Amino acid sequence: MVNWQKLQNGSDIRGVALEGIEGEEVNLTPEVVKTLGKAFTQWLQQKTEKKLNQLVISIGRDSRLSGEVLAQAVTLGITSLGAKVLNFDLCSTPAMFMSCITEGFNCDGAIMLTASHLPFNRNGLKFFTPDGGLEKQNIADILAIAEKNVFSETNEEGKVENHDFISVYSNLFVEKIRSHVNHPQHFEQPLKGLKIIVDAGNGAGGFYAEKVLKPLGADITGSQFLEPDGNFPNHIPNPENKEAMASIAQAVIDNQADFGIIFDTDVDRSAAVDSQGKELNRNRLIALISSIILKEHPRSTIVTDSITSDGLTKFIEDLGGKHHRFKRGYKNVINESLRLNKVGEESWVAIETSGHAALKENYFLDDGAYLVTKLLIELAKLRLKGQNLTDLISNLIEPIESEEFRLKINVEDFQNYGNNVIDKLGFYVENQTDWEIVTPNYEGIRVSCSSPEEQGWFLLRLSLHDPVIPLNIETNVQGGVNKIASRLTVFFQEFSHLDLSVFDSNGFKGSEC
Repeated sequence: MVNWQKLQNGSDIRGVALEGIEGEEVNLTPEVVKTLGKAFTQWLQQKTEKKLNQLVISIGRDSRLSGEVLAQAVTLGITSLGAKVLNFDLCSTPAMFMSCITEGFNCDGAIMLTASHLPFNRNGLKFFTPDGGLEKQNIADILAIAEKNVFSETNEEGKVENHDFISVYSNLFVEKIRSHVNHPQHFEQPLKGLKIIVDAGNGAGGFYAEKVLKPLGADITGSQFLEPDGNFPNHIPNPENKEAMASIAQAVIDNQADFGIIFDTDVDRSAAVDSQGKELNRNRLIALISSIILKEHPRSTIVTDSITSDGLTKFIEDLGGKHHRFKRGYKNVINESLRLNKVGEESWVAIETSGHAALKENYFLDDGAYLVTKLLIELAKLRLKGQNLTDLISNLIEPIESEEFRLKINVEDFQNYGNNVIDKLGFYVENQTDWEIVTPNYEGIRVSCSSPEEQGWFLLRLSLHDPVIPLNIETNVQGGVNKIASRLTVFFQEFSHLDLSVFDSNGFKGSEC
């Protein structure tokens, strides 16, 4: 029997689609996905008040091994109710939303089959309408419809049309870069003379090298892992992964490139590398796009997740902007930015340290390709002036040490247990003369550490979906992470269901940034 609620992962659906990892039973079967296709179609019909045979729904997938079979299954579900399917085959998550608002397509809904950077055996579904990505409650409603499994099937199945939408989507970036750079000698090829390397991690992002950079004149020699391969044989397609970032950085150095770009599996996240092989991710990436946005929209608010650094706050404020540090979760930062705009506080970007970035000018769609397109436009314009992109963040103060510890909670009711740990930490901090709780704070507990041996901060929060309490520590002195972690370990000893082995394996050694 299917546990439909267990398939919900915030505003997405995710599950195990293939065997191969011990202890992980398949729960996202073709039959389940077929039913989810029917459920989304019925939900969409109720939302739009159109007839089922008037609905047009696009389907795309990333490179996962289970993607093609599940795409066929969801298509069968949709067409069995009479709705029309536009099959895009290999695509990106942001492109699926764009199919809902692009002239000539104007789909009523879109489904992307992806599980982002998760292991090969996982897959999932992301849903869109012309209003954007679905919210948590929408997903719960769709799962409730699926669980009832009562549908009005038709004798006249909906049609299926194949389209190369990724080329349509790519051309949007080509035209944007041409018009915004407006190169005086090379309007059609404004990236001529630049060597730019793309690392797609064998996900769906290889199109950016061939369909965006190449037509613009860029030399893409040295680009790697562009071929879709759901085994992900080279590295995890994840801009947060150290091995992945080291790989693209080395490729830039080896090929003496001007710029490197890395995408996650479905291209809703990205990061970059400068010509020296230095990573432009996390706080640096946020600082870069903040610098660009604040030139275009002075004094606006930059919404980020909760684990951004104090140096980033100073950087944004020095540029005349406001840093609004909110919660982890790309939907959280996007919705907070939307809320601020609604109450009259101008906010043009919502961005996570994970590489999720959504811009007001782009429908608040978290789109890794759009983010790097903004960076490339600035790179090309600055090059005409003899300047470098990284000049924009030369004043960013970065921590000496930064580390994340992920403490597992070994109890079934992990949320209540985790929240109890966080609550008690508040009382513990109040008795430390050199620690102070930071306010306002929207997630977990953030503490400023003022002693000369520490000079930093830490944040303890509960993971959005997993039985884990992540602890982030940053300091401006060598050995500061060890000092703070050691003091916190004394506190954590009180909680027998917390797995503290992560401290032992790390040896209290903070990683240099």
